Amino acid sequence: MSVPYRHLANAIRALSMDAIQAANSGHPGLPMGMADVATILFGRYLKYNPKDPAWPDRDRFVLSGGHGCMLLYSLLYLTGYDEPTLDDIKNFRQIGSRCAGHPENTLLPGVEATTGPLGQGIGMAAGMALAERHLKARFGEDVVNHRVWTIAGDGCLMEGINHEVVGIAARLGLGNLNVLWDDNGITIDGDVTISRKEDVMARHRACGWHVVACDGHNTESIIKAMDEAIADPRPSLIACRTTIGYGSPGKQGTAAAHGTPLGEEEILLTREALEWTSPDFTVPRHILKKWKELGTRNLDEYQAWKERLDAHKDKDEFLRIIDGKLPQDFDLTDHKNNIISAAMPMATRKASEIALGVLTRQVSELVGGSADLTPSNNTKPKGMTTLSSDDYGGRYIHYGIREFGMSTVMNGMALHGGVIPYGGTFLAFSDYSRPAIRLSALQKTRVVYVMTHDSIGVGEDGPTHQPIEQVMSLRLIPDLRVFRPADSIETAECWELALKNIDGPSLMVLSRQNLPLLRESADENLSARGAYRLRSAVAKRRVILMATGSEVSLAVEVASLLETAGFGADVVSMPSWTLFDQQPESYRNDVLPDQPQSTILRVSIEAGTTIGWERYTGINGLRYGIDVFGASAPANDLYAHFGLTAVGITNKVLAAIAGKSAR
Repeated sequence: MSVPYRHLANAIRALSMDAIQAANSGHPGLPMGMADVATILFGRYLKYNPKDPAWPDRDRFVLSGGHGCMLLYSLLYLTGYDEPTLDDIKNFRQIGSRCAGHPENTLLPGVEATTGPLGQGIGMAAGMALAERHLKARFGEDVVNHRVWTIAGDGCLMEGINHEVVGIAARLGLGNLNVLWDDNGITIDGDVTISRKEDVMARHRACGWHVVACDGHNTESIIKAMDEAIADPRPSLIACRTTIGYGSPGKQGTAAAHGTPLGEEEILLTREALEWTSPDFTVPRHILKKWKELGTRNLDEYQAWKERLDAHKDKDEFLRIIDGKLPQDFDLTDHKNNIISAAMPMATRKASEIALGVLTRQVSELVGGSADLTPSNNTKPKGMTTLSSDDYGGRYIHYGIREFGMSTVMNGMALHGGVIPYGGTFLAFSDYSRPAIRLSALQKTRVVYVMTHDSIGVGEDGPTHQPIEQVMSLRLIPDLRVFRPADSIETAECWELALKNIDGPSLMVLSRQNLPLLRESADENLSARGAYRLRSAVAKRRVILMATGSEVSLAVEVASLLETAGFGADVVSMPSWTLFDQQPESYRNDVLPDQPQSTILRVSIEAGTTIGWERYTGINGLRYGIDVFGASAPANDLYAHFGLTAVGITNKVLAAIAGKSAR
């Protein structure tokens, strides 16, 4: 029997309001308001296969308004995905349920991205669209030919990230990107007019987008708008005029429908208004059967795609990059040996550029970029061509002054698969990217952030550009690997580790100023240990000097002065706290022997905040750094001004050993 779209949509509404009521927590407004649009999208346009959620040529769907996650969970269940189960939906927002309070890509195969922080979903959708364009240029449309759809609310379009991504997507001509705007005119505070005045559609048009409006509760209107968006070569904004909480007689069209359960009495009234007579969490058999049929409508295309892939000359390479595997010949041995032979002082940002020259030749899926700081970040090695709407086969992206937008787009590219993105800016500006960096870690995306100008070594640009608290604050983000290499060898090692890290993001913290080569051998990737003994004490060990980045060479100078004074000093380079903390206890105890403070004095040196180093120095250890903002002056003058000199630190260490005040 034929089942009208409206009846199919009501299954989404019923499951959503039931799950939210059972949890006594959630957001019914979006699922109920956008149910008609989502039904037509999943039932008529979206290309997917519930039995193979990872089909590389599937359309991507991102729920940017992640608070409306019951919309997505309902769709996955109804169309025949193995998960979530009905029990998962019944346990919405409870411990153990895959139906978390906002969509999480690590919990359900059908969830393409972790969303909730508004606006980032649109950025990730743009990244997915860009990855599709790039891979299509590389492998052809026989194996890569799909679209990206995202549902976004007023909040997503208000957030500043939206403005950045709209510009990026327009300039790159991402005509495969379609944003379905839940234009319901309501935010948490009330009518949207109390906080917004601009013409959203005109803004998108001005930026170069295709824009079309529809009645979000009228089947013909929705279909007409989607057809028009698909036909247009520009990214599209489809303004779907909807009623938030559609179907709820007492709350629809009001802020009361946004973020709280409808309530038992209102649900009874809503069931009556929707003519939905089934019990809680029950979908009538004929409606569920029709949904399952819609979930199988792409099986012929799926089989045809598999046949085309089997016949493709680059099948193995395509599957390799989709699986996230590095090339078999991936190896930086020759590069590192060349560094040892040359033994040249070099800024780690320059060392990174040279390493990237090797890496981009070996790893074809490595795609780079910068937030308008290419010559400063050194992120574009020679021979790397620009990715643009004229050449999607290029591998370098000029994001413009859009750090946040760049970072969300990189997340989307990584989530799409087949691309390992990296992008650069100044470390002081990592704060602009921080929400996306956090989502990188939460989603376990394989993204590499390149953050240069990592300290007061920036010099004359002054405190606005001199990071103080940034490195330590970034170390606080779970599952983010922060690398601060000390020389060219460590830089190469950290890049190697970043690319091999398939389970999360990495962040490279790189110097502007030249640093001496400290390593005499590259036979083993010592940075993989997180921390290692770079220099061992000659005299009886009395001090352990721990440092990162540009201060490791300073620690070596301090160690030499201490040895001259008769006090043995180890120098421990710590490029990655995270990796060191993951080492076996026996190794950590060897690098940092757990002995009485009176026997061995632990000292940290880092040109940033000292807060946090207590975990390694102990409360009674010494910590040398900068706990105030920087200043404008040449780099060497600044290091002297803040007391980060070999003689100054040595004298304080000697005073501490002698029992005098060290601070």
